[in-house]
Amino acid sequence: MDWFDRLPSREKERLRKRLRSPEEYERLRERVKGPEDLEREMEKNELLAELKFALETEPKIQEELRKEIEKDLREQGAEQILEAGNLTPKVQDALASGAFTVGIDVNPSSGNEQIVLQPEGNVAEKIPLQKSVSEQYTAGFMSAGSSEV
Repeated sequence: MDWFDRLPSREKERLRKRLRSPEEYERLRERVKGPEDLEREMEKNELLAELKFALETEPKIQEELRKEIEKDLREQGAEQILEAGNLTPKVQDALASGAFTVGIDVNPSSGNEQIVLQPEGNVAEKIPLQKSVSEQYTAGFMSAGSSEV
């Protein structure tokens, strides 16, 4: 006997009805990932792991990516590049002067790994790039990596 059998019949009926509803079925269906989704996710994770390793071990790549992001921050503005909209003046000054490091970390709002900027100095926060911008830089790393090989 499991927990379902111990419920009163009205409660069982209510649970069955809810689980048969199209909304519940769709909600459960969204959680299931197909093989194509898993493959894309694995490729993305592998690429981010390679980028993270390259950023940690090769200062040249770290510096090139930092310069590229700094240039884009000047040209497009922080609102277009960064996910965080309310930056303190101290952080804005550090980003404008190019005093930041580039890394890969988990975005607290989405739970996915992406490129983040960490201003140098007494600032402890990490500012994630917008997802599309992060993917753009990651794709650029992939194309640069494949042309070097």
